[in-house]
Amino acid sequence: MSECNARASLPSPPEVDVYQLSIVLLSIMSAIWPAPEPPVSERWHAWPVAQIFPATVPGVSPSGARVTYLLAGVAPEAPCRTAFQPAAVRRGCRVALRATYADSTQTFVATVGIAVLDMPGRDYFRVGRPATVRPVAFPRGPAERFGERQYFAGVVLRSDERYVVATAAGYADGRPYRPGDRLAPRLRDTARQLATELYRTLTR
Repeated sequence: MSECNARASLPSPPEVDVYQLSIVLLSIMSAIWPAPEPPVSERWHAWPVAQIFPATVPGVSPSGARVTYLLAGVAPEAPCRTAFQPAAVRRGCRVALRATYADSTQTFVATVGIAVLDMPGRDYFRVGRPATVRPVAFPRGPAERFGERQYFAGVVLRSDERYVVATAAGYADGRPYRPGDRLAPRLRDTARQLATELYRTLTR
């Protein structure tokens, strides 16, 4: 057999899908060298929604029992004047993110609002019924009757980062707040724990 015929009889090398190969290589590189963590001030739009507002948030009741807060829904981004009462967040607020949680017994509900600021805020922590985030209701669930008339307790938390985190907590049965109503300790704790835990999630 001649050299030319021998070469002609050899099988041709398989075709390589360059696109698929590049995808595999990128996946390997991403696993070895993960993308850098965005700075704290950019996390509000760099992170996925599920990382900013987790499906569950742990807590502790006044008696020391463990409590789990369950995500009822996440609202679309909104202007700060729409999402917060005027005295809660002042000038320099870019945009607001909001989500509503219910405790695992579906007795208490709370809306958490994150205000993104142009400049860092200052420490501010109150309980009671201060000006705070406007509650967001979600249908077909424990938060379907939650509105501004229904929140009893609230917390507004500012710090050295460019965020204000505020919560408004009330009862899932839709009862309205009336001046002089006594607050259940769980309502205060719900407002405080959700504000603190989601702030830590965003900034640590």
